[in-house]
Amino acid sequence: MTALAPALLNPRRIALVGASGDPTRLTARAQTYLRKHGFDGELYPVNPRAETILGEKSYPSIAAIPGPVDLAYLLLGTEHVEGVINDVAAKGIPVACILADGFAEAGPEGIARQERLLATAKAAGVRILGPNSMGLINLNGRSACSVNAALEAESLPAGRLALVSQSGSMLGAIMARGAARGLGFSHLISTGNEADLTASEIAGLLVDDPQTDAILLFLEAIRRADLLEEAARRAHAAGKPIIAYKLGRSSFGAELANSHTGALAGSDAAADAFFRANGIARVTMIEALLEAPALFIGRTPIAAPKRAVSVMTTTGGGGAMAVDALGVAGIETRAPDDTAVAGLKAAGLPHHGRMIDVTLAGTRADKVQAALTALAADPDTDLVLSVVGSSAQFRPHDAVAGILGAAQSGLPKPIAAFLVPQADVSLRMLGEAGIAAFRTPESCADVIRAFFDWQAPRPVPVAAPVAHSLPARPDEADARALFAALGLAGATAVMATPDAVPADMHYPVALKILSPDLAHKTEVGGVVLGIADAAALKVAAMEMLARVQMKAPEATITGFLVQPMAKGLAEAILGFRRDPETGPVVLVGAGGVMAELHHDIALRSAPVSEAEARAMIEEVKGLKPLAGWRGLPKGDLDALTGAIVAVSRLAAVAEVAEAEINPLIIHAEGQGVTVADAWVVRS
Repeated sequence: MTALAPALLNPRRIALVGASGDPTRLTARAQTYLRKHGFDGELYPVNPRAETILGEKSYPSIAAIPGPVDLAYLLLGTEHVEGVINDVAAKGIPVACILADGFAEAGPEGIARQERLLATAKAAGVRILGPNSMGLINLNGRSACSVNAALEAESLPAGRLALVSQSGSMLGAIMARGAARGLGFSHLISTGNEADLTASEIAGLLVDDPQTDAILLFLEAIRRADLLEEAARRAHAAGKPIIAYKLGRSSFGAELANSHTGALAGSDAAADAFFRANGIARVTMIEALLEAPALFIGRTPIAAPKRAVSVMTTTGGGGAMAVDALGVAGIETRAPDDTAVAGLKAAGLPHHGRMIDVTLAGTRADKVQAALTALAADPDTDLVLSVVGSSAQFRPHDAVAGILGAAQSGLPKPIAAFLVPQADVSLRMLGEAGIAAFRTPESCADVIRAFFDWQAPRPVPVAAPVAHSLPARPDEADARALFAALGLAGATAVMATPDAVPADMHYPVALKILSPDLAHKTEVGGVVLGIADAAALKVAAMEMLARVQMKAPEATITGFLVQPMAKGLAEAILGFRRDPETGPVVLVGAGGVMAELHHDIALRSAPVSEAEARAMIEEVKGLKPLAGWRGLPKGDLDALTGAIVAVSRLAAVAEVAEAEINPLIIHAEGQGVTVADAWVVRS
């Protein structure tokens, strides 16, 4: 581990700057909680107005503390924080955790305050956790250096799960939820505003921590995606899963970029692609964040999941809930194959239908173990789910004995359990045995879906340089020149004025206005289709110019684009965006004006390989007919694959923020694709 890691993950000499002797105050909590939960290191309360604080010697200043200090927790008001950082640096303290708010989250003045604070800290070599951080907890090291009220609990179970949370309040909430079901943590760290230390960097430190088996992330945003990518790849190599819960799945409050791609490929879609590319599992329910580790720890991603499970239940209604929730998540509950049926018959158990209901056959441990063993032999499923009814609540040892026995026998696939009643003892017993156990069918489906979605980090293709430069304010002709440099050329001509009609066009043609200010030309009358000849083209250009100047008087007009009319089997949208959180992404979807309405898209971190491009095409429902569905003519999917790979190369062109082809016309097999409309936005 780096020199930073011991000071952050296991500080043994802690200065509490601004500590209060009034136990009712927030600024007294850190000292109270540290001693309450057994911290046996050195504590140095700093307060110039008190000789002792809560029974311990107080120091008038940081400089007065004898010897070195690992961590300074600044419990000061916002206005005092900046002035103390120099004192922290002068003492040689490597990490300062800042409780105060009023920084970047508080508007321009707060942003300026945070920037000054960070500049001072960087110049002095001090790393900052926060501001707005509720602290850091190492339960194995018994250092509860936090003001979170969840630490009022009498005891906190230590364990091997680490949580890094951008929300300080969720730190305590997740810890409390975990404690209620016997789940222990190694570390819980609140990163707050992440002015300096990010969840991404701390995740990297935890990869090397010998007391941590899995890393959980509660994220509001992804900062330093490069560090998270590095951490995720090292975590995969070390066999430590990273599981993320990220806010921002809804579109409310999101800023839309000018192009359709900006509307579709928002930060959450880009985050999904980033997680997938780097081997990070994503859950969508907070309960699932706690329930998932048991399924992931000690396992590697399934190379080609069948996305199917076997379900055995002792309660018909509970089993049906699980099957239904799994189905909504895109996971099939399959009837047992011949191998599984033979095992069920041998045990005298029912073997019909998608769900094996053993309620009437009895719930003896040997019967349950036999059923699970038989189902685990089915080659057509990835996981066996045991659904347990009332016995889980009233006879916990009997209820889970068969599950424990099956898991301990070394089955070829994972076993998980959904307990229908409130069954804390059963949940605890399964958890202690490392078996994933769920309270609700929804979280059960969410975790199993995340497990099947989980992939090994992909080999990152190298984006070859693109020999092309953009003007300061590009129009569609400039965008087309960029795509031509990527190998996606088209037969077009540019008219500088309405009477500059090209002599060698193949009619009929389409005419479009050229302007760096008009992303959606049709809305201002900037597109005319099916123009029959040169004379009609000149008239159409004159009328278009007048129309656009009336509807968009502020727009700069740079000319007209002329292109032959083209018709194919289908249309696609193909786009690129440099996401502010996760970096470059490429998108393909059903094209035309319906793209935003249906949201029928696939998205990946860019650049992509041919195999990834093919997988993207297969995800888009609107493109499935092009594979010859139900006898329809096949489209040129090879050309579409090549176009996706080509556009993803824009990852190597730093001056491109967004680029889009919409629509890209897909012709019959072997006949290629046509760029019908193009757009680019500079960084």
